[in-house]
Amino acid sequence: MAGRIRQSDVDEVKARTNIADIIGDHVSLKSAGVGSLKGLCPFHDERSPSFNVRPGVGYYHCFGCGESGDVYTFLQRMDHVSFTEAVERLAGRIGFELHYEDGGQAPDHGNRARLLAANQAAAEFFVEKLGSPEAEIGRRFLGERGFDAEAARRFGVGFAPKSWDALTNHLKAKGYSAEELSAAGLVSQGDRGVYDRFRGRLVWPIRDVTGQTVGFGARRLLDDDKGPKYLNTPETAIYHKSQVLYGLDLAKRDISKTHRVVVVEGYTDVMACHLAGVTTAIATCGTAFGVDHIKVLRRVLGDDSGVGEVVFTFDGDAAGQQAAMRAFAEEQRFAAQTFVAVAPDGLDPCDLRLARGDGAVRTLVETKVPMFEFVIRHTLNRYDLETVEGRVGALRAAAPIVAEIRDASLRPGYTRELARMLGVELAEVTRAVRGAGGGARGRTPAAAGNARAEASAPPASNAGEATERPFSIASLPNDPSTRLERDALQAMLQYPDRVGDELLRHAVDSRFGDATLAVVRDGVAAVLGSTDPRLRIDRVVAEVPAPFAGVVQQLAVLPVPQRNDAELEAWARGVVSSLIDRELLRQKSELLGRLQRLSTADQATFSALQRALVELEQERRALRAD
Repeated sequence: MAGRIRQSDVDEVKARTNIADIIGDHVSLKSAGVGSLKGLCPFHDERSPSFNVRPGVGYYHCFGCGESGDVYTFLQRMDHVSFTEAVERLAGRIGFELHYEDGGQAPDHGNRARLLAANQAAAEFFVEKLGSPEAEIGRRFLGERGFDAEAARRFGVGFAPKSWDALTNHLKAKGYSAEELSAAGLVSQGDRGVYDRFRGRLVWPIRDVTGQTVGFGARRLLDDDKGPKYLNTPETAIYHKSQVLYGLDLAKRDISKTHRVVVVEGYTDVMACHLAGVTTAIATCGTAFGVDHIKVLRRVLGDDSGVGEVVFTFDGDAAGQQAAMRAFAEEQRFAAQTFVAVAPDGLDPCDLRLARGDGAVRTLVETKVPMFEFVIRHTLNRYDLETVEGRVGALRAAAPIVAEIRDASLRPGYTRELARMLGVELAEVTRAVRGAGGGARGRTPAAAGNARAEASAPPASNAGEATERPFSIASLPNDPSTRLERDALQAMLQYPDRVGDELLRHAVDSRFGDATLAVVRDGVAAVLGSTDPRLRIDRVVAEVPAPFAGVVQQLAVLPVPQRNDAELEAWARGVVSSLIDRELLRQKSELLGRLQRLSTADQATFSALQRALVELEQERRALRAD
């Protein structure tokens, strides 16, 4: 059993890792000032971004829910790994060899790391088998849908041999136990022991947003296969189908850049879209598009400004229509505009590309219609508009849909359009829409009103327990003195090199009026007074009492107002100098008070106080001239 990772290695891996790159795998980050990035928090659902990252200091903090920490904390909380696993994962990412206190090598973890490794080994096995004679049926399936060998390689498509235990034996030879293979969802348990879950099928690797293989989707090929058409990995410690989106690892960069995502229905549709140039296509994995999928997409999309687009493509059949209505039920969880794209002849993107070429797929996406328009038309199709009863029923059903359109400027236009579709007086439709708008706003509480409430509420720690909102520096008093103390500490923590050693040491001798900020100042002073005076956030966090660690981290990521390096240095030195100047002024006031109270007979003390005042004034003038 290996010992602890050497602390010097832990520090070195963190120093070599850009925290923005790691968080950027999960969250679309935008510039928020010099050295600061901002995005939607991955730890709670929110409409406006309050999640701040400062790569320069290696910390993040959400001013909405209070989550904060360094790159190791982020991986631990985001991917549910241990501290050791987080360090080992980042070390592997940068090719750094870790050392352990007892001289051992990296331990094998029987949980997430092992399951991921087993899945990756399985993916490589499947890819290799796609070239075997037995896989001819799989290659023919791909070819008939317009996918050549290069396309299969690009998406990691493989083939599972029609064998009881080919994969099992292969992975056992690599050192994986039957228990690990079962935990990874790669094998099933039968009367004769474990056997390969996927047999005689074409296999797609399902990867998380960071590109790690967490599961598989397998398509039936053989007539004697009595299983479902598509068979997916079961729920495991690393695979949760309600949170995984196929193709997101390939699409995330373009989704973040273009602020558009195209949601399709299957693996081959994703492949067809990407090969046709629609590189923002993703799909769910054997489950309906739901709330957890939306949360993942919103973070990647940067869905906070309302300028983004979410385009759903659905088959033209009844199942596709139902899928569209389910998507509409959650539409208000997006800030982005939502659209629906359905080919006139009901073809899915894969068949459309095969029949009409790449350009037809791109045209399908570009000729999308707003989700509301699609849903209104779908709703009206259920009624006989040739009868009075049908028109009345259709109006009752469609009015709530128009009423819940978020953009108030669009409602009058859709009201007129609804009146035209129904052949009903505009005034009558307007009254119906207004009446519907005053009620529950259509759908269900979870899909409408509660969606907004949930988006702004902090996450509960445990069911039935009250959640205490963490302290936020935004709740500090807004008087000039407290603001100065806050800004000075922010500059000292974020830019100690720009502030300089001399100003730092003078600043920590200053008295603070705010008791919370005074504790942070004491933590800074403790680091500066140690044998190693390098001022780092983690060292200050280690010095302050536990309840104040969050305050340090908030100050470490708080954006600064300056926009270039010259302004930044002037601001950092300026606020710290002002703090010192305030302290010198306080000392001057105390000396003047002592002079006023001093007896005229005590000439020696009077002279000493006068000299002290002169020295203070000289120090203040020098400080202001700097």
